[in-house]
Amino acid sequence: MKQLGTGIGWRPEIAEAVERMPGIDWVEAVAENVCPGHLPDPLLRLRERGVTVVPHGVSLGLGGADRPAENRLADLAARAEALGAPLVTEHIAFVRAGGALTASPLLEAGHLLPVPRTRDALDVLCENVRIAQDALPVPLAVENIAALISWPGEEMTEGQFLYDLVDRTGVRLLIDVANLHTNHVNRGEDPVKALDELPVEAIAYVHVAGGFERDGVWHDSHAHPVPQAVLDVLAELSSRVRPPGVLLERDENFPEPAELEGELRAIRETLEKNPPKTDAPGGSASQKTASRKSASRKTAAVTAAATEAGAVTEPARQRLALAQTALLSALVGGTPVPEGFDRTRLAVQARALAGKRADVVAKLAPELPEILAGSYREAFLAYAHGHPMTGGYRRDALDFAAHLLFDARVEDTAVRQRLSDWWWERSGPAPLSRRPAARLARATRRVLLRR
Repeated sequence: MKQLGTGIGWRPEIAEAVERMPGIDWVEAVAENVCPGHLPDPLLRLRERGVTVVPHGVSLGLGGADRPAENRLADLAARAEALGAPLVTEHIAFVRAGGALTASPLLEAGHLLPVPRTRDALDVLCENVRIAQDALPVPLAVENIAALISWPGEEMTEGQFLYDLVDRTGVRLLIDVANLHTNHVNRGEDPVKALDELPVEAIAYVHVAGGFERDGVWHDSHAHPVPQAVLDVLAELSSRVRPPGVLLERDENFPEPAELEGELRAIRETLEKNPPKTDAPGGSASQKTASRKSASRKTAAVTAAATEAGAVTEPARQRLALAQTALLSALVGGTPVPEGFDRTRLAVQARALAGKRADVVAKLAPELPEILAGSYREAFLAYAHGHPMTGGYRRDALDFAAHLLFDARVEDTAVRQRLSDWWWERSGPAPLSRRPAARLARATRRVLLRR
């Protein structure tokens, strides 16, 4: 595995600061925010200096019941090639549900949701990972995610689930130690036990990020400093294996560059102070892994063969689709909570999803908060409660504006006119037609809308 070193998540807001930071060996860019034909100049300059750039996908939905979409895989492959990346990464999560498998409307979560740690989910995930591996020009690594909720009836721990995934597919792992800490607080899972069960030799690199705790719930915000508890999990991991790369993630509330550099120093110091132990109880990490492999290889081989032959996957996909659709519908559509879930935690997760939608729409369409001023967030959260996202965040912004114009009936004439102009400008043809008939039709629609 390529030795990456110490890196930081590349974001446009800190692009100039990252260029000047000492000791940055590599960066990670959100794949969906990078256009292969129009790479940002700061990213190009980093590449010219020999800094490795890894695309990190967030929308593939490898843990979903459907097979990965060919166009999404093609987009991810194009970004890997444009960036000259040594690998690409995605998440062990589902991000949408419904559709053909359930004969119901397709719903988008707008965020990463946990898959149940069951044999059905594992069978589906393994096949989806294999499909992705075949479509990508470079190796794939998949990330464990943070979760506010737990699925009822889970059959494996996180470590066991990830171990079997690696054993059956050969996929690499992106281990987020902040997510292990999040799951410790929110789900009572021991990060040390998870690390003991992981195939640590499969780690491609590690994420480190900050968050905050409120009312007993840890929020993996990526907008706060890295706490000592997360560095402690990193120390535990480092004592087992020296990861090929470690990366600091920060998505919002960016501090001064000096503060980010301080967090990077703390990460380096944690690694230096906790070298891998070769005399740990039970043997080295590689010895433990070899022992586990010998015990599970036969079962894994039988299961994988059945999956590849189609004897398991389709029924498993159907069962998983129904379960994930019921959960997502409860979270974003207000349908009844599926049996076995914690209602209080689901309410927290539903609010978090709606808040995430509001934040992303505000970032993609900054004119909306400006037009609506202080009423934007309240209006969007009220809209989100009864309007699940079905077509991505850009479509969500347009649908929200249309809802305000056609259903909510904005009373302020000036605000309504500005919102109307914004919506028509983006929902009509692009570029705007120069034909007189088209311009007349557009003007007529504007007049009708303002009545």
